[in-house]
Amino acid sequence: MQYFNFDPYSLPPEAEELRLEVRAFLDKELAGYPAVKRSRSWVGHDDAFSRKLGKRGWIGMTWPKKYGGGERSFFERYAYLEEVLAYGAPVGSHWIADRQSGPTLLRFGTEEQCQRILPGITQGTSFFCIGMSEPDTGSDLASVRTKAVKADGGYLINGTKIWTSGAHACDWMIALVRTSGTPESRHDGLSQFLIDLKNSKGLTISPIRNMAGEEHFNMVVFEDVFVPDENLIGAEGDGWKQVTAELAFERSGPERYMSSIQLLIEIIREARQHPDTRAQEQIGRLVAHLATMRRMSISVAGKLESKANPALEASVVKDLGAIYEQEIPEIAHRLGHGEASMIAPGDFEQVRAYITQAVVSFSLRGGTREILRGIIARGLGLR
Repeated sequence: MQYFNFDPYSLPPEAEELRLEVRAFLDKELAGYPAVKRSRSWVGHDDAFSRKLGKRGWIGMTWPKKYGGGERSFFERYAYLEEVLAYGAPVGSHWIADRQSGPTLLRFGTEEQCQRILPGITQGTSFFCIGMSEPDTGSDLASVRTKAVKADGGYLINGTKIWTSGAHACDWMIALVRTSGTPESRHDGLSQFLIDLKNSKGLTISPIRNMAGEEHFNMVVFEDVFVPDENLIGAEGDGWKQVTAELAFERSGPERYMSSIQLLIEIIREARQHPDTRAQEQIGRLVAHLATMRRMSISVAGKLESKANPALEASVVKDLGAIYEQEIPEIAHRLGHGEASMIAPGDFEQVRAYITQAVVSFSLRGGTREILRGIIARGLGLR
């Protein structure tokens, strides 16, 4: 029987030094940044801010220098991520490219693809979205029906992707499509492609408005979209192996338990105005859970640093993180005063209103709770 393996790690001195540098940068660049904007955390978009981070060398930090990366440790990257998340910095433009699209190309892409694509990511000028989910397939990723058929010099792609975060503002998508077989053949016959969202004919991107009034999600329709051979990632038919590795990157970071951190900050500020024992107990419990998940997440960063596979532990952190983040607005409503509203005069009411609406999707993104627990059960040898 397998077990969880959360080895204890401590961030090294160079990571803590970088933390102070990042904190000073954020204090200067985002002075007066409104609390309700901070509550958007890593889904807040600001292309110009991403370019500033790129100039500092804080995108693609662990990647090889020949592609514009910094060849820094995963621990240094972790300290940087904690700071931008705690601050609520608008890092959404480059987040997907930095977190998983770039690492996918580094691991499976060709040298030509890495040379062509990665420098733009590290500069904060090239943005990515994920082409995995499809209508009517739920969380059953292996049943994708979008199909790529071989054509002269490339492939023609037809089908639909949905919940593609930020697609309307991105340059590229890494799409999982079927190059052979049928949805019933499950993991066989899947491949990944680089899709040029700005210059591909036959591509329609339609934003989807969410509960919070944001057009962050999108539906992307492919109608005979031509993709050249050089945009196939890895070998044809290796898509399932690649996408499962990509999902480990998606589930492993501190954003999986820090997306609601601004509301916790506002709860603490509100409790100072209306102190009582119940608030102290609730805040103490939230902070204790936060500290525990931080230790678990740093352990995942340690696995990445040592090139171990963090898929099982990352799934646990993601599942627990979603539960934790969805609990924070419930506690905020029990402890808070005044009406939660985006047009309320106070930060607490505005942040509480936004997080309450946004947090509903947190148990869906990166894999539903049921899918994650199935992965965990398999990893433990229970199914």
